Amino acid sequence: MVAAVTKQLNKNRSMDKKVTLAQLKEVVQEAYDQVKTNTGGKNADYIPYLANVNKDLFGISVCLLNGQTIHVGDTDYRFGIESVSKVHTAILALRQYGAKEILDKIGADATGLPFNSIIAILLENDHPSTPLVNAGAISACSMVQPIGDSAKKWDAIVGNVTDLCGSAPQLIDELYKSESDTNFNNRSIAWLLKNYNRIDDPDMSLDLYTRQCSLGVTALQLSIAAGTIANGGVNPVTKKEVFDATLASKITAMIAAVGFYEHTGDWMYTSGIPAKTGVGGGVMGVLPGQFGIAAFAPPLDGSGNSVKAQLAIQYIMNKLELNVFSNNHITVVD
Repeated sequence: MVAAVTKQLNKNRSMDKKVTLAQLKEVVQEAYDQVKTNTGGKNADYIPYLANVNKDLFGISVCLLNGQTIHVGDTDYRFGIESVSKVHTAILALRQYGAKEILDKIGADATGLPFNSIIAILLENDHPSTPLVNAGAISACSMVQPIGDSAKKWDAIVGNVTDLCGSAPQLIDELYKSESDTNFNNRSIAWLLKNYNRIDDPDMSLDLYTRQCSLGVTALQLSIAAGTIANGGVNPVTKKEVFDATLASKITAMIAAVGFYEHTGDWMYTSGIPAKTGVGGGVMGVLPGQFGIAAFAPPLDGSGNSVKAQLAIQYIMNKLELNVFSNNHITVVD
């Protein structure tokens, strides 16, 4: 009797509903229509290239685990991947070293401080904390194999992004120059990490990090990368196994812990989806076993997160009643 009641209660607490592809497209279109006229935020202006990107650009893309994609708006526009690239290179480091070594050498903890914090390095006893903040991402670039060979490291980084996205990114030369000319804080981080013997060559590691942030990607590509994580390391579009399935939960946990930096808790509370943000205007979200989602719009809030991208993803998640912390699922049918 008790078992039967418990089973019924669990059934009542979960939702597994069928949604047609047309209905899902309608929800994505609704999100776009609701958000597109929002005028909040402003482009990042501390990197000159980003300040000049058209502020009206906006796109949403969803990648289902069967390889189908839904996209609305400017999903083919190439924008600077910026800090979303930290997820990609963290995956590369996990692939090359394994979960335990990355935990030991970099960590997986949120700092509770801004993404470019120097104080966080000192407070964590010289430990970068996570590959998803600047210090940890520079450390991850330093660790990329082969050690000491900048050209081959770069090939590995770009190859990994290509595998995850299902197509190649393109380096935005103007953004790379703009970033290189203004990355004074990151130079301090790199040399502080060198002082604590956390990286080998600070100039090389910083240059690799700066270049990866300057890669141009589309919202469609980012949704496919997110879909690859949600699909246990298998790219839903190309069907290529990019990384071992055991690593999917590790990278998703990192994103859930620090994807929105010091505001990650608020984001998880209001959206229910682990997501990584970048000052180029992109946000990439992973709902394990369900789909990957990405949205792009250049105007940012005071914390450096795209205003429209946040609102769009929140709308879709709430409309579908999905949340990584719930038992709710959808099955998409034709």
